[in-house]
Amino acid sequence: MSETVIEAKNLDLTFQTNDGPIHALKGVDLNINKGDFVSFIGPSGCGKTTFLRVIAALEHPTGGEITVNGMSPDEARRNRAYGYVFQAAGLYPWRTIGGNIKLPLEIMGYSKADQAAKVEKVLELVDLAGFEKKFPWQLSGGMQQRASIARALAFDADLLLMDEPFGALDEIVRDHLNEQLLKLWARTEKTIGFVTHSIPEAVYLSTKIVVMSPRPGRITDVIESTLPKERPLDIRDTPEFLDIAHRVREGLRAGHAYD
Repeated sequence: MSETVIEAKNLDLTFQTNDGPIHALKGVDLNINKGDFVSFIGPSGCGKTTFLRVIAALEHPTGGEITVNGMSPDEARRNRAYGYVFQAAGLYPWRTIGGNIKLPLEIMGYSKADQAAKVEKVLELVDLAGFEKKFPWQLSGGMQQRASIARALAFDADLLLMDEPFGALDEIVRDHLNEQLLKLWARTEKTIGFVTHSIPEAVYLSTKIVVMSPRPGRITDVIESTLPKERPLDIRDTPEFLDIAHRVREGLRAGHAYD
């Protein structure tokens, strides 16, 4: 039986604003198992990022329950259960790539030798070996985002949370990074939660696709992928891939029917 990493039961989150309450999440039930690659897809403002932030204890639910590795998200954060990759690479321009990746390791008190070994290892994982002494401005957007992923991997958490990490990149770079991310996932066997607006990206990457409705964010469908683990880019032209993409599209349409 698969080990549960994230379990949400009847999760609600309402933000209080000057214009009145905003219902960001409503009645969300979801299980994510160890080694899953789960994409969250839905229209802007549907609560995809909010749900990721709840897992990371950056937001706190107003109803229901959620556990990460059997703990509260706050406990999981203190136990460094996850790495988080934001939409923008968020690298400090005055630090080298190696210096940026070391930052969480410095904060956690790793020895200099451990820091150096871990930086070398994760740079290889994201195909940036040899770029340790470069500064962020010397790297392309795609390379900066790979450095951001390396930083999130540096302390070897089992869970990787990714909030539209490739959204700002052009399609060719995005395709390349999608391929690299799948290879990285296969090598590291991490559990990944991935937010995207792109149906092809969600279908190509995921073992499970969570389709969300417009606010208040509900789950309208959870699609278990039938694609093989090995996925060349041209799998996107196969009938099986197109069938899953069609189901995602139908789920998004059904979500709008709640309006």
